[in-house]
Amino acid sequence: MEIVTVDIGGTHARFAIATIADDGTITLGEPETLHTDDHASFQTAWEDVRKSRGGKLPDAIAMAIAGPVGGDVIRFTNNPWIIRPALVKEKLGVTRYTIVNDFEAVAHAVARAPEDQFLHLTGPDRPLAESGTLSVLGPGTGLGVAHLWRDGKGGYHVQATEGGHIDFAPLDQIEDAILARLRKRHTRVSVERVVAGPAISDIYQTLAALEGRPLIEEDDIAIWTRGMSGEDSLAAAAVDRFCLSLGSVAGDIALAQGGFGGVVIAGGLGYRIRDTLLKSGFAERFRAKGRFAELMAAIPVKLIVHPQPGLYGAAAAFASEHM
Repeated sequence: MEIVTVDIGGTHARFAIATIADDGTITLGEPETLHTDDHASFQTAWEDVRKSRGGKLPDAIAMAIAGPVGGDVIRFTNNPWIIRPALVKEKLGVTRYTIVNDFEAVAHAVARAPEDQFLHLTGPDRPLAESGTLSVLGPGTGLGVAHLWRDGKGGYHVQATEGGHIDFAPLDQIEDAILARLRKRHTRVSVERVVAGPAISDIYQTLAALEGRPLIEEDDIAIWTRGMSGEDSLAAAAVDRFCLSLGSVAGDIALAQGGFGGVVIAGGLGYRIRDTLLKSGFAERFRAKGRFAELMAAIPVKLIVHPQPGLYGAAAAFASEHM
């Protein structure tokens, strides 16, 4: 059967047609990406996509949403759209739907993706465990976190979380300074404030202040661009610091969830900085858990390189629920 699969984040909404075969194999069509800022609501975005595809879409939809999905009204963490599940069929003209948290969808993708869809980052270079718990997290506009449990027989269960909102724990003087800067604006500083895409601005400004440079507010995309290219040494230092903090947070999530069968980094930003992660202090920080350093060193850490894990995973969640 064919369904519309949608991955809605803080900045972008991605749409694709997914085909689910009788044996559960999922094939994605070419995705279409819209900016959430360009549309007043999800329904107007849906209508634009339907118009662009000749006025007709399949009558089933799978939605991966960046935020909690329980309750009568779904509000996004980093964009102003709202969705009322009770009205989905009426408003969109569909007969069946599935709504999952965006990183719940990514965890479904991790559970089903073949081994060649993963890039090894650190730890033992072996496949993710077929039984036990795997932790899944990834930076984008926010920080998504989920985990999945495998039964060793091909079955699995996915659990969405809001782990991106646990408290940030600095480990050195630079991270103390980052926390101090963020505390001026936020009573409580979560890890999402430090290891999500927009956080590069605060990291960069903190490093600039430590060096006595003038503070010039800049777009986070510009800092990422200069840091990744290496043309700006301070921006490059900010990117490296981001990778260090991501390693620390990934290790903490694995400890909290019992993700000893493997940790997977996902998200659009994670994919874009994959080469930088390999050369950074990410791995060292992931292992740096004191008495548990030996345990952490035994965990395979990988990055999912599937181009659209949110879309793929949403379709997988639909298949699990309806088929």
